[in-house]
Amino acid sequence: MKGNLWMEIRNERKKGLSYTEIARKHHIDPRTAKKYAESDTKPVYTLTAPKPSKLDPYKHLIDMWMEEAPYSAVRIHEKLMEQGCDCKYTIVRQYVATRKADLNEKATVRFETMPGLQGQVDWGFFENYKVLENGEYKKLYCFLMILGYSRMRYIEFVTDMSATTLIKCHINAFRYFGGYPEEILYDNMKQVVVKRMMKQSESELNKQFEDFAGFYGYKPILCRPYRGQTKGKVERTVRYVRENFMVGVKYNSLEHLNSQAHAWCNKINAKVHGTTNERPIDRLPVENLQPLKREYIMDKINLRRVEKDCLISYAGNKYSVPAECVGRDVTVIVLDHMLAAYFEGKQIALHKLSYSKNTFNVNKEHYKSMIVKSGFDVENTLLNNPDLMDLSIPDHSLKKYDELMGGATL
Repeated sequence: MKGNLWMEIRNERKKGLSYTEIARKHHIDPRTAKKYAESDTKPVYTLTAPKPSKLDPYKHLIDMWMEEAPYSAVRIHEKLMEQGCDCKYTIVRQYVATRKADLNEKATVRFETMPGLQGQVDWGFFENYKVLENGEYKKLYCFLMILGYSRMRYIEFVTDMSATTLIKCHINAFRYFGGYPEEILYDNMKQVVVKRMMKQSESELNKQFEDFAGFYGYKPILCRPYRGQTKGKVERTVRYVRENFMVGVKYNSLEHLNSQAHAWCNKINAKVHGTTNERPIDRLPVENLQPLKREYIMDKINLRRVEKDCLISYAGNKYSVPAECVGRDVTVIVLDHMLAAYFEGKQIALHKLSYSKNTFNVNKEHYKSMIVKSGFDVENTLLNNPDLMDLSIPDHSLKKYDELMGGATL
């Protein structure tokens, strides 16, 4: 009680007011009014030990239940009754409210993540935009990924939100970042989780997506229901894309739009972030991401047309095959960070898989038959390219490749 109120009560008592009148005026108990009116000094509060509660033996259970799922106070009271706890719903509700506040504060701190620990993924639907694809205008969606520590961001526009598209976008994001974190946080999107249960361990993930995450060995984390702030970084990125990148953007194809999106990512990742006060690109090396040691292939077998320069294209890079195959379709198989090319069931080329962009991966032996034409030498200018990657291939078991083709090596 404030000192001026204590003196006011003493004066009112001296003027003849009853304790009931004083209590009514100051909204206190008459016994409290009497205590302060008769006190010669300002009363000082002393803390007393909390009284034991029937809930005390069960608080550790409540804490455990609330960590695993956002149970309501009603449901927790029911679970306590099943455990033999004879307590009123009121004290359960009060304790649950306190614990929820603690958990919310804990979640906010926890998602200021350690380097390399976590990324966040979300979709953005741009309902006011469309893109021409295969002769028809299609809806426009945006895949977004952000790394929790560095705040590095990656966006990619697509025309559907299938599990296959989601996986391809992940792979492109991993390539952009140069690796991937230990875990990635998702909203309960159907491309990731088929059946969401209160406990993540009991939830059923999309089989294709589960296979993809298992291939790279990172852990998908599902947002707890009704816990909006846990995915705040990527949700703010969705809003930032709407208000910054999409305003006034002009494009004539999906590829054109994504080329602008890629340039935009480079720009914002090189700007000082408002929260960290550092550039995301400068914090990226500290992430120490898991390296891309192998390629996840959606369709293990792909057909590629051999160009006039004896090259085939795969994932933004060029790979050589023997000159005899120019103009023909060859089969490409990628396993264990190696790329193999087959023609008519026989292996004709083997390269290390490149994880960069726009590289030339060339075996000079593939051009032998082009060196001499009509009795005179013809220089192959491609082999003078300074960016050429002429990689030596170590001994490598071809059994798995051949099993896919049912053929033999050349």
